Amino acid sequence: MATTHTPVTTPTTLELDYTPQTAPPVVDVDGPPKVHYLNHSFGWLSWLLTVDHKRIGILYLIPLTIFFMCGGIAAGLVRLNLIQPYGAILELDQYNKAFTAHGTIMLFLFLIPVIPGVLGNFFVPMMIGAKDMAFPKLNLASWYVWMGGAMFFIAALLFGGLDTGWTFYPPYSSKYSHTNVIWAGLGVFITGFSSILTGLNIIATVHKMRAPGMTWGRLPLFVWAMYATSVIQILATPVLAMAVCLLATERIFGVGIFDPSLGGDPLLFQHLFWYYSHPAVYIMILPGMGVINEVITCFSRKNIFGYKAVAWSSVGIAVVGFLVWGHHMFLSGQGIYLGMVFSVLTMLVAIPSAVKVFNWTATFYGGQITFEAPMLFTIGFIVLFTIGGLTGLFLGILGTDIHLHDTYFVIAHFHFTMVGGMMFAWQAGLHFYWPKMTGKMYSDFWSRLAAVIMLVGFSLTFLPQFVAGYHGLPRRYPYYPVEFQMMNILSTAGATIQGFGYLMPAVYLPLSLFFGRNAGANPWRATGLEWQTPSPPTMHNFEELPIVTHGPYEYALPSKFTLEDGHAHETKGGNGGH
Repeated sequence: MATTHTPVTTPTTLELDYTPQTAPPVVDVDGPPKVHYLNHSFGWLSWLLTVDHKRIGILYLIPLTIFFMCGGIAAGLVRLNLIQPYGAILELDQYNKAFTAHGTIMLFLFLIPVIPGVLGNFFVPMMIGAKDMAFPKLNLASWYVWMGGAMFFIAALLFGGLDTGWTFYPPYSSKYSHTNVIWAGLGVFITGFSSILTGLNIIATVHKMRAPGMTWGRLPLFVWAMYATSVIQILATPVLAMAVCLLATERIFGVGIFDPSLGGDPLLFQHLFWYYSHPAVYIMILPGMGVINEVITCFSRKNIFGYKAVAWSSVGIAVVGFLVWGHHMFLSGQGIYLGMVFSVLTMLVAIPSAVKVFNWTATFYGGQITFEAPMLFTIGFIVLFTIGGLTGLFLGILGTDIHLHDTYFVIAHFHFTMVGGMMFAWQAGLHFYWPKMTGKMYSDFWSRLAAVIMLVGFSLTFLPQFVAGYHGLPRRYPYYPVEFQMMNILSTAGATIQGFGYLMPAVYLPLSLFFGRNAGANPWRATGLEWQTPSPPTMHNFEELPIVTHGPYEYALPSKFTLEDGHAHETKGGNGGH
């Protein structure tokens, strides 16, 4: 992104005091600045009371990594149990609690908050030329709210467990389950407030904190994706909170809301739940799509193909995503004509997603593509997300959904979209921005190998489940006919390989902090304001307020950086494609 700089002399209302509170850091060409966000103030209290958006991103990263490991352990127990047709290691109630723990942890405590919490907090202000979020204290408060809700949730899983599945369907959850439904519901309710606060903060930041010249047509596509995600968070999350409150009211006071024996309607809960949970799919996937835009343009050395189409497709997904929740309820008795309407709308919501995939592919065409780890994860994302999207069309059609509903086909589709999509996008973003966040480069060999292992393990895990589901194997059952044993053994083997792949970054990324070479300011020769700051960034991101004069992906302009010994060095000449 071509920019010029001017000293800050007349800050606007929301751009108060761009002047750093400490002396300007001394920046080494290849090394980190002497004062940066990681070392400007030591001690645990400085972290727990910080209002620096970058540190808050790190505060999200640490517990999210722990929760992901916990959810992965629960998934491993499920897969190990399914090696034998009649269960290998778990009793019936233990199996129900294991797959419920896996689903709830991964969805509510990892997939939904991971990219907005970590990369959104860290990079949205930097990408638009701001020194911080619009409401820094509210940003810290949202982390505390999220952690409080997560603790309720984890306590519910540890002390008695939860056996309702991640959907909490009544009347079982409101009347018959003897597990910690109330505590888990309270955790979901509280974390929802954090989601809303984060969404409000990002929207206000994008509206009011953009640097001069940063028009809507010059916003990085990651910011567009985060903006659309924030709108969904604000509009959809209160509906889930309302559903959880009504569920708790029925369970505690015996008021007939969802339980038909008390005069309630269980379909009402499903409508409320899926009105949130289908847009929540895009809360998970839209930030990942935003990351993919940044990585593809960088490692193809090309401007994004169809910037406006990609940007507005994020908005289109956010809007149409609110109109398709009923395709989860085709077999609930909601009415065939209503089902037909939801089926048509489901086909429509696939269009903006397809726009993104076609534009990404067109961006590849003619590019100078290199295959560093972020790009390998990105290619994995596109392949797996495309398979997940195409198989979703079968579930969005009334006739085929009758046969495939509640089978392993649904599990495979969901994981290709959410795990194959979101997890690979998260890994792409983490590996892409790790040098900027830490100032250190990780192992190129081990990171590429991890990407390949994850892709192989994921495919071996879930491709057999498409076949098993097509042949009628129902999901969530601990026992199954013996003819499906080989399919489950293949899935368990794939899950083992996949788990090993996920453990690899947990080793080489922390090791890079101690043994990795200095990254320099721009190791990938990327465009964008965030790459004009030192690595790690200083406290206030920019010593001077940037003035934006070009779009975010001007790779066609002559670059003023060369790459030598893994570091970006400024050269004479060039009009500055950065």
